[in-house]
Amino acid sequence: MVDVFEEVEEQIRSDRYRALALKVLPWFIGLVVLSLAGVGGWQGYRAWTASQAAKASETYAQGIEAMQAGRAAEAKAAWETVAKSGSSAYKSLALQHLGALRLSERDTAGAVDFFDKAAKAAPDPLIADAARLKSVYALLDTAPRAEIDTRLEPLLKPGRPFQIQAREAAAFSKLLAGDTAGARADFVVVSLSPDAAEGARSRATAAMALIDSGSAKVTRDLVKAAAALPPPRPLPPGVLPGEGLPLQAPAQ
Repeated sequence: MVDVFEEVEEQIRSDRYRALALKVLPWFIGLVVLSLAGVGGWQGYRAWTASQAAKASETYAQGIEAMQAGRAAEAKAAWETVAKSGSSAYKSLALQHLGALRLSERDTAGAVDFFDKAAKAAPDPLIADAARLKSVYALLDTAPRAEIDTRLEPLLKPGRPFQIQAREAAAFSKLLAGDTAGARADFVVVSLSPDAAEGARSRATAAMALIDSGSAKVTRDLVKAAAALPPPRPLPPGVLPGEGLPLQAPAQ
């Protein structure tokens, strides 16, 4: 009799396990399918991203080549295409080139807009801060000092990739605003920084000499006057300034 009860209990347990398995199995299969779909989707996204980056890289390089060959319109078209791509790095770089083109056309507002968009699109601080620094230099002699200070504030924090360049820009901003004491203090930092390039240290030393000699105000006025001048008329390719032009009026 005991054996019969054990057989019945075993059968009941088997039926329960079978019913439980039938309930759980669809969920288990669904989880497996979702996992496989997630892995496949991630791999597909990575492949798409790599493809976008490769296309953007090729078009970006074509823009560089065209610009070096003097085909500015072709370069602009290439960079406009890259600026609409899915590659954040090349998109940011292309936007910075478009901003530089706007600067060459004396369109400071348009240039700064491109630089700001480039900073937002950048995938890392190195590219982003380069764009932010370019916007500062574009606005340096026209924007209020408060705006320059606001733009420079994050760039001056320890560990930022262009901290020394931002310090130099801050010094020039103060110099243009007439704050010679503040400018000199920043130039001292640049001149003594082991991370500063030789050119930056030389500029800082020269600026301190101007400030100490009392010529800084005159220099500031000259810089502002030069910024207000119209851009020089472009020469045809291969023609040097003054080449082929008469030095005096021909004799009648």
